[in-house]
Amino acid sequence: MQLNGSEIIVECLKEQGVDTVFGYPGGSILNVYDALYKHAKEITHILTSHEQGASHAADGYARATGKVGVCMATSGPGATNLVTGIATAYMDSIPMVAITANVAVNLLGKDTFQEVDIAGVTMPVTKHNYIVKDVTKLADTIRKAFKIAKSGRPGPVLVDVTKDVTANVTEFYPKEPEEISPSVEYLRESDLEKAVSMIREAKKPYIFAGGGNILAGSSEELREFAHRIDAPVADSLMGKGAFDGTDPLYTGMLGMHGTKTSNYGVSQCDLLVAVGVRFSDRVTGNAKKFASHAKILHLDVDPAEINKNIPTDASVIGDLKVVLRELNKRLEQQSHPHWVEEVQKMKETYPLRYDESVLSGPYIMETIDRLTQGNAIITTEVGQNQMWAAQYYHYRYPRTFLSSGGLGTMGYGLGASIGAKVGCPDKVVFNIAGDGCFRMNMNEIATATRYNIPIIQVIMNNHVLGMVRQWQNLFYGKRYSATVLEDKVDFVKLAEAMGAKAYRVTKKEEVEPVLRAAMEAGEPVVIDCRIGKDDMVFPMVAPGAPINECFSQEDMEA
Repeated sequence: MQLNGSEIIVECLKEQGVDTVFGYPGGSILNVYDALYKHAKEITHILTSHEQGASHAADGYARATGKVGVCMATSGPGATNLVTGIATAYMDSIPMVAITANVAVNLLGKDTFQEVDIAGVTMPVTKHNYIVKDVTKLADTIRKAFKIAKSGRPGPVLVDVTKDVTANVTEFYPKEPEEISPSVEYLRESDLEKAVSMIREAKKPYIFAGGGNILAGSSEELREFAHRIDAPVADSLMGKGAFDGTDPLYTGMLGMHGTKTSNYGVSQCDLLVAVGVRFSDRVTGNAKKFASHAKILHLDVDPAEINKNIPTDASVIGDLKVVLRELNKRLEQQSHPHWVEEVQKMKETYPLRYDESVLSGPYIMETIDRLTQGNAIITTEVGQNQMWAAQYYHYRYPRTFLSSGGLGTMGYGLGASIGAKVGCPDKVVFNIAGDGCFRMNMNEIATATRYNIPIIQVIMNNHVLGMVRQWQNLFYGKRYSATVLEDKVDFVKLAEAMGAKAYRVTKKEEVEPVLRAAMEAGEPVVIDCRIGKDDMVFPMVAPGAPINECFSQEDMEA
């Protein structure tokens, strides 16, 4: 059948099972929006307040559902406004397809109104990108984009389509989406045998689980693996929910704000099995002293990650679901009672602690955890709010913690929470923010109210840029350069002006009733929680120090 380029884009989205796109129209992409208008019953379009919000919403949708998230923008500033969200998805390996429309082919390279080389701009932060100048190549390009986005190690793909291509007509032939098989091209029997041998020889094994497990859907295999080799489990920020946070073998997050148990345990183990991790600097601390008593076995789908940041003794490369199944088949039940008991004693000796006499971020997160029983989706911004959300909520299931781990994008969480709630309407969705982060993209509350998307926005409001101030307190002689936010902004009035229900919480006793009311409201809710400006996230590892030199508030006072 004969279709124009815009209709081909919509038909390809339908082929891929896309039910929702997030975006913002403009001159160059008008033809595509006209086609979307005609297919509104099949594809829902969410108009965000800003293109960055659209990219974060597509990202949150992808993380929560496991599907490819889709966002759209026009040429020039519309396209460049997507870049932060695309980079966020790239750093965390999130499957996303961003569709932009550029000026017509005959106007490219002439400084035309709202022209920008978005393919060139995004080349370093996409898994792949395309500019389509020929309508006959459009359908296959979009199909390739979806395949690339979700195969192997996932990531964002950008498709830039010139305006004349969106109008030009060609023959369109429908196609079933190509089935994507697990990536096992680098999986070697000899590597599996080596891994089994190392696990059998270990006396004090430890598992470090990352976000790769969530992307691979390998949580059940990971649980079986941990109990089969009888090893404690720490996770990365991106790995939250990959392993049940209430499991007796779980010891908490690893790294700069990880638990003392995880940091000490990994520093004392004789085998560290790293599963789907990238060994971020925020995890390893001083890389030369990281897990210095251990052999390191790295399991990952991406061969580029092996020996990139931390030298390994052995590796198995392949889809984690397949790799863990193969290891579980080959391994008999292991037993390390003395080691597990030693780590358990550490958990009892070094629990997470905070001042329980005042309203604080940890208390808010513990209350949300208790009220939701781990069944909510938690999105976060970046900073202290993010760390408290990681530390004090028990993530029992994958795809329930959505946060910008690699890029550390302030302003990520609110858009992501909208995408998560659209993708998982039966889930309660909280976005946890600091007041500094909330300011970045708070205009997306207007998006939530426009479509009555009942997200719950919790602001841990300390009137400062909390994590930066914490570093200024500890390492910069309390010189608070550009981190104090003592101004007249009233988040309750602001939220109400955008059509949301809003509450202010100043005492611990108010937290639970307000959270219950928010969960029952059935509409967007903003909760402004006033906490202390000098509250800090502990434990902490100083920059450049080894992770076993983590310290707490009590250590500082001592």
